[in-house]
Amino acid sequence: MEIITAKTAGFCFGVKRAVDAVYKALGEGRRIATLGDIIHNRQVTEDLESRGVRSYDRVSDIPCGCCVVIRAHGVGKDIYEELSGREYIDLTCPFVAKIHKIVEKYYNEGYKIVIVGDAEHPEVIGINGWCGYEAEIVDSETGRINSDPAEKPLCVVAQTTINKKNFVQIVQNIKNTCKSTLEFDTICSATKDRQEEAAKLAEASDCMIVIGGKKSSNTRKLFEISKKLCPNTYHVETAADIPAERYNKIGITAGASTPARIIQEVVKAMSENLKNEESFAELLETYDQKTLNNGDIVDGQVVEVRKNEVIVDLGGFKYNGQLAVDQITDDPSLEPSDVVKEGDTIRVYVVGVNDAEGKVVLSRKKLVAMESWNKIKAAYESGEILEGKIVKAVKGGVIAMADGSQVFIPARQASERYVSDLQSLVGTTVNFKLIELDERRKRVVGSVRVILEAERKAKEDAFWADAEIGKHYTGTVKSLTSFGAFVDIGGVDGLVHISELSWNKIKHPSEVCAVGDTMDVYIKDINPETKKISLGFKKMEDNPWVIAQGKIHVGDVIKVKIVRMLPFGAFAEIMPTVDGLIHISQIADRRIGKPDDVLSIGQEVDVKVTDADWEAKKISLSIRALIEPDKEEAPAAEPEEEEDDEPQAESTLVYSTDPEVEVDAAPSDEE
Repeated sequence: MEIITAKTAGFCFGVKRAVDAVYKALGEGRRIATLGDIIHNRQVTEDLESRGVRSYDRVSDIPCGCCVVIRAHGVGKDIYEELSGREYIDLTCPFVAKIHKIVEKYYNEGYKIVIVGDAEHPEVIGINGWCGYEAEIVDSETGRINSDPAEKPLCVVAQTTINKKNFVQIVQNIKNTCKSTLEFDTICSATKDRQEEAAKLAEASDCMIVIGGKKSSNTRKLFEISKKLCPNTYHVETAADIPAERYNKIGITAGASTPARIIQEVVKAMSENLKNEESFAELLETYDQKTLNNGDIVDGQVVEVRKNEVIVDLGGFKYNGQLAVDQITDDPSLEPSDVVKEGDTIRVYVVGVNDAEGKVVLSRKKLVAMESWNKIKAAYESGEILEGKIVKAVKGGVIAMADGSQVFIPARQASERYVSDLQSLVGTTVNFKLIELDERRKRVVGSVRVILEAERKAKEDAFWADAEIGKHYTGTVKSLTSFGAFVDIGGVDGLVHISELSWNKIKHPSEVCAVGDTMDVYIKDINPETKKISLGFKKMEDNPWVIAQGKIHVGDVIKVKIVRMLPFGAFAEIMPTVDGLIHISQIADRRIGKPDDVLSIGQEVDVKVTDADWEAKKISLSIRALIEPDKEEAPAAEPEEEEDDEPQAESTLVYSTDPEVEVDAAPSDEE
């Protein structure tokens, strides 16, 4: 079996230029949308779609923020007007753009435009757009023209991919009826060469294989030409479509939109029956197409590590590959030498091949992104919890890196509580779960909050399972209010009321604690239905009354400070928060009208402790008890009887300032 591959098979200049430009734009991180499929090849369009490129029929359908690509087929003049103000890349084939200029010029000069080609083909539609969509479209097969050719002079152009022989015949027919005819042979030279070579190859072959997309106009033309000359002609898209029959001599050609790798796959598949492997090697050598294409994934050996790039030997390809530092890793702090060494074998993605410059642009990041996307999809489907580092804050959220893929985490999902400064999260490592995945846009959304809420729910369940009054916990202060502090005691928050924070009277909880402080607390009260928890914090050993009980005894003489006076006596501070009462009858050794006749606020006096009820928190003090013993040393005088005088009552009244203790009523002077 002999296999002959056409030298002209595969990408033409315009198609290769367009495809390379799209892959390059993707390599620059741009969001791409095309007006129609970039080429009529299903494998290429599917690959581009997997990388996020979307095809639209109308400009109005393309989302804002996308860079619009005008494919090699070109578009009408009105489309450029519609694109005004938007970013776009014009990849119209230069041969097609030349037709646009011809049509616009002669249409403006009053000529009727005639386009020979397929009326439904995007190239023909685009050409028609340069003459107000008023052109007469003549089918390249039938050659019939509907309007009266004599009504005005004609300008005839051709779709670049039609059959040359048919075009010549149609033009001759038109000229027979309309002498004022300008003819422009705008069939692409590559199309002519490809068709002529296919015809010669078909005549000399037992079987003809035409490779290309089913929608490709030039591929269909090659098939039609070959079929007329070789009945055993097959139109295939991939190696999977090749016929099982064996032939002695097989010719292979391909349309202008067929990637070289698909041609190679077909050649290789058909050559598997060749016993002579050397013949097969020669066959591949005679096929002088590029062995590397945009989108290929290959293994290469690092031959040189430079400051800003790595040079990679691609295993026999005529050019070495260039791997820029920003295509090796996302970490800007790393040098190329930190990632790879000379002699290392690495797998890379081919971003672009430029024969004119002898340059092959590679990317490691793209390959990692493809592999990581598959991992991301698997994690989303399984509900796996991922770990990632937040690398930057953006509008509305943050970006985290996980397995080489960027995951957007909205602000409301970045934490369990509101975070006002998202920049503060940058550099932190977080656990998150994927909650949304857009396969078409290659966009994934994660949530830290769902993880934290799940953890908190588990802690809450564990807490309520064994919570009981009196149980002690070590908690963390989460927030402060005017009425107390909320403390996290293991997944749930409890309130320490301000009255529980200190034995001393305080105005605000911040006088005792701050957010983030650790506190030893215990449950005073719980309500499982409302999930409210009241916590205690004050320790009994810190109770000033307990301290006072250990220091002060009945009969002790102590120094106190007068802090408050009422009609029935004066209150004196023994120690902070512990006050005693000096009854009006115990202030002096004589009868007085009111306490401030003798005492003043802030005055320090010596008193004797005459009584102490520690349970009721009441202490009785007396100044008089310290005066009367001195009197006993003086000579006793006979008391004069005074019938009208009444002796002052000895009072045993005690009083406490503790709000929980009931106060005894003070006796009046009449009692």
